[in-house]
Amino acid sequence: MTPEKLDQLYIILPWLIPVLLTQSILLFIDAKKKGSYAWFWGIWGLIQFPLPTLFYLIFVFYPHHKRQKRRGL
Repeated sequence: MTPEKLDQLYIILPWLIPVLLTQSILLFIDAKKKGSYAWFWGIWGLIQFPLPTLFYLIFVFYPHHKRQKRRGL
């Protein structure tokens, strides 16, 4: 690796690690509340950003929200 690439890596990592950890923790907690494969969402949230959050919104959050609205809760 060239020194320039190492410098870029040292700049990106301190920002990327907290973002991935926060995303993973929030996805895990919310999926556990909704009973929707919490470990899957938590681990996937550690691997990349922002696709797990987008897919979680589409496949878990919105359908759960619609069900709650239909029930009148």
